[in-house]
Amino acid sequence: MRMQEIMSGPLVGTDPQAVRQRVEAMERLLERLFVIPGLNKPIGLDVILDVVPVVGDIAAAALGAYIVWEGRNIGMSKWQLTRMAGNVGFDWLLGLIPWIGAIPDYFFRSNTRNLKMIKRHLDKHYPGTRTIEGEVTRRG
Repeated sequence: MRMQEIMSGPLVGTDPQAVRQRVEAMERLLERLFVIPGLNKPIGLDVILDVVPVVGDIAAAALGAYIVWEGRNIGMSKWQLTRMAGNVGFDWLLGLIPWIGAIPDYFFRSNTRNLKMIKRHLDKHYPGTRTIEGEVTRRG
């Protein structure tokens, strides 16, 4: 995904579709900003911020907490919010290990896990916000 598409700004509003778009954009920014050549694995701002001791970890946790806050705004249960906050907290703890903390953070993608929880909630309670993902293939 191009940077221009990420920064073009998702919908502003409190409706579930706007929340879905904002959360997907934040997850993309934090976990899948670009692909590392040779590894073909995406990394995002979350891993990059972990290289900066303490301040980077706090900034990454604050951005992850935004996703949890959006979950609260759409009426997710306290149990779901606690799990999401636990994911962000665990990610933050992993990141506190200087330099080495970026490695487990690369594999434990708390924001992706939280996005999946929000999508399940939205699909169940607001089925009109569901999006179909995939590729268009041409038969010929």
